[in-house]
This record gives sequence, structure tokens and C-alpha cells, in this order.
Amino acid sequence: MSGDSDRRCPVDGDNVQQDTVPRKKSTVFVDGIVLNGPTTDAKAGEKFVEEACRLIMEEVVLKATDVSEKVCEWRPPEQLKELLDLEMRDTGEPPHKLLELCRDVIHYSVKTNHPRFFNQLYAGLDYYSLVARFMTEALNPSVYTYEVSPVFLLVEEAVLKKMIEFIGWKEGDGIFNPGGSVSNMYAMNLARYKYCPDIKEKGLSGLPRLILFTSAECHYSMKKAASFLGIGTENVCFVETDGRGKMIPEELEKQVWQARKEGAAPFLVCATSGTTVLGAFDPLDEIADVCERHGLWLHVDASWGGSALMSRRHRKLLHGIHRADSVAWNPHKMLMAGIQCCALLVKDKSDLLKKCYSAKASYLFQQDKFYDVSYDTGDKSIQCSRRPDAFKFWMTWKALGTLGLEERVNRALALSRYLVEEIKKREGFKLLMEPEYANICFWYIPPSLREMEEGPEFWTKLNLVAPAIKERMMKKGSLMLGYQPHRGKVNFFRQVVISPQVSREDMDFLLDEIDLLGRDM
Repeated sequence: MSGDSDRRCPVDGDNVQQDTVPRKKSTVFVDGIVLNGPTTDAKAGEKFVEEACRLIMEEVVLKATDVSEKVCEWRPPEQLKELLDLEMRDTGEPPHKLLELCRDVIHYSVKTNHPRFFNQLYAGLDYYSLVARFMTEALNPSVYTYEVSPVFLLVEEAVLKKMIEFIGWKEGDGIFNPGGSVSNMYAMNLARYKYCPDIKEKGLSGLPRLILFTSAECHYSMKKAASFLGIGTENVCFVETDGRGKMIPEELEKQVWQARKEGAAPFLVCATSGTTVLGAFDPLDEIADVCERHGLWLHVDASWGGSALMSRRHRKLLHGIHRADSVAWNPHKMLMAGIQCCALLVKDKSDLLKKCYSAKASYLFQQDKFYDVSYDTGDKSIQCSRRPDAFKFWMTWKALGTLGLEERVNRALALSRYLVEEIKKREGFKLLMEPEYANICFWYIPPSLREMEEGPEFWTKLNLVAPAIKERMMKKGSLMLGYQPHRGKVNFFRQVVISPQVSREDMDFLLDEIDLLGRDM
């Protein structure tokens, strides 16, 4: 009530007139620029936002998720440059022109939320995450101190705590990063800091030759991180995998001993839970045994496969992950939290992240603030400005609950199993192997090759099939599906099921469409 009374106008008529009629102020110029009042046309801006949101709703949320629409409206680069008005000019464009540009951007962009987009390890539209993104884009926060991001820091803390529970740790730490590649780099640097804390101040000089070990099927970010951190790609030892793409623990042990024999200093093993191509899960318990025997930091890149932890039926794929020292897990993949939403989780609770990455900027992280400065978590990050990515996942989790997220994982893997069984039934389709996760790798063999013996000529010709079909499907806009060669195997399709908007009919369509596009080859 006191707030309302404070806002009430005085009863005296003269005072009312005096308080409500603004006084005209003289114009103030500095360097020829008028400083009186704002220059932004708020009404025009608000109207543009309203109309643009309506366009997004119609063309992206509704139309782009419609299975009868195209996945993409393909144009080659030079033609697309002509179709789009990409030039920036001295004067601004009117709102109607900007809306036309927005419509063009949507029209010629790939619809990753289309039920028949299977090209990457992310897909689909989560409505709750989308609303969270709208909110954070509008609020434009940066998550480094409690004073500027109180809600989002508490949200991140809650989400990290829950993810740590699913890994199986009693306590831990963590931070959200812009991508699994960055999380892997964080972990590599953290393991090195744990091994030799002096590196933070003294740098690389005087260090022994540091060696790390990872699977031959690991994500390419491991090489990038070693290069970026000055470890060197030659000091990344790639451990051989079995026929399913899993790291062989006995080979890991041999390589660790060999590195020690050569006078190098092993410090890190990176296992993979859900490899990019085959979807393989390394045997974490056996790898953890090796790490314990040799005193090595165990990092698990579960960027892709970590979401299986949400499923009581499938979490056994990551058996032993609780023994890891750090884990990378991307909710923007299987759990559809929206790019980017990636966490690095650390078992250590001694503030190792902060010790490793802090720079103690006095203009941000003052220790004499009026609140608990332990909530100023920005000094655990190599970034200064940082997006509130955890909020997207939090909103989805709040909307669906743990059981809803579990169902999302279970359904994706059930659809994957359905597709595998259909591939086995159909003439002209051949699996590379039984999948362990949602990566289904297969060849399409056109009629002209079906009677040919599987010799060098056969494989040379089959290598050309997937790229040609991919070109046809993109130009038609009917679906998007990835392909690649892999470790001696010629080009094959890699289909990934993620989105709950995908149905059995979409699985059937995928196989029918590939056959339609490739039967004349």
C-alpha cells in the first residue's frame, strides 16, 4: 500500500498542474549530437518485433514442422547471393523490407525442426526451450555474477546439481559451455592443471612431454584441443577400437606403459560414450581400472550419449561413468534443449575449476559485495560474457519432468530399432552393424549393383551412390540425411533419430525415398 500512496498525486490543484506538466528543457548538444531524450523509435521497434514474432510462428513453428513442407529450399551459393539482399548500406531499411528479408532467411534456411531432418546429432523443435530462448534473447543477460543474472545463475546451479545426480556422483561442480568441443578442451586443460598446477603461472616451459589417450573413434575436438592448448597433436595417442568402435582397454594399457617407457608423462584418458559416426560406447569400468592403476584423469565425452542416463532402460550403456573425473554432456542433442546447451561436469568439489580458470578480475568479482560472492561463478569459465544456456534445458525439464525426458530417449531408440528391422527386410539395404544407440549406418545398393560380386569394382561404384542420392534429396527438399566413409568402409548413410515429432511413417518414408531417388543408378 505504501508504494501506491507514494505514487499518488498531491491534492492541491496547483501542485498537480506543476507535477504533471513536463517542463520544457533546453536542447543539449555535444559534438553536434542532440542528447535530449532517446533517439530510438520505440513504437516502431515494438511493432516490428510483434510482426516478426508472428512471422516466426507462422513460417518456423507451424510451417517448418509440417511434414508436407520441404526440409530445405536448396540453392547453390552464387544463386542464393543473388536471391538474398545481403548488402549493408549507409541508410537503414524500412520495416516492411526487413520483414521480407526475414521471410527470405527462413525460406532458404534448412528446417532442422522438420520431422525428416536426420542430418546431424540434433534435430526437432522443443517448444519450451524455444520460449526460454525468446526470453533470454530479450533479456540479454550475461551469466558471470549474481548481481546481473540472479535467476539464471540459480537455474544453472539447479540443473548442474541434477545432472551430477544422474552421473552418479554424490557431489561435484560444473559449468555450461558453448559446445561439446569446448567442454572437452576445458576437461583437457583441467586434467593438465591437476597434473602440474604450476603451468597456470609458469607456462609450458620446463614441462615433460605430456601424453593423452583417446579412442580412435573419438570426436575430432580432441586433436583441436591438444593443438590449441600447446600439447600437440602428436602427443594424442589414439587407442585401437574393436569392430563396434569401442576402445580396447588392453590396448590402452599397452600404450600407457609404452609412453612411460619412452619417458613421456601420461596425464589423461578420454573415453567416448556415443561416438559421432557409429554411436559406440567405450567400456568405462575397464578404462577406469586402467586410469586408477596409472593415476590418470578420466574424462568421458558423453556429448552425444550422455542423455541415455535419463533412461532407466538404456543408462546401462554408460555403466561406470560415475568413476569419471569429468564428463561432457550436451542436452541440445538427444534432449533437444536447443543449440547451444552443453555442460562440463566435474567430480572434484575443491573448487578446481575456479583455481584453474580464475583471473580474479576486480571489476567483476569484488570480494566485499553485499551478498554471498560464491554465487559469482563466472571465474570458473574461460569466457567473460556467457549465455544462460542452462535455462533452456531447465524450462524443458520443468515442462516434461524427468519421466518425459526419459520417454523422449526411449522413443527415439525404439524408432531406431524399428528402422533397423525395416532395413533388414528391404532389398537393396544393408546395415554396417547392429546399432548400439540411435546411429543407424547402412548402405543403399541400387539395382545395377545387386548382382555384382563384392569386390573392388563393387565398392568403388557403391562409394558414389550415397553422395548422389544426397544431392537429389536436397535439391528435391524431401529429407536430409548424412553420409560418410569411415575407416576403410565406403560412403554409407548415417541416420540419427532424435525428435519426438518423428513417427514410424517418417522411418518408412526415409527408406522409400532413398529407393525412389536411387533405383535408376
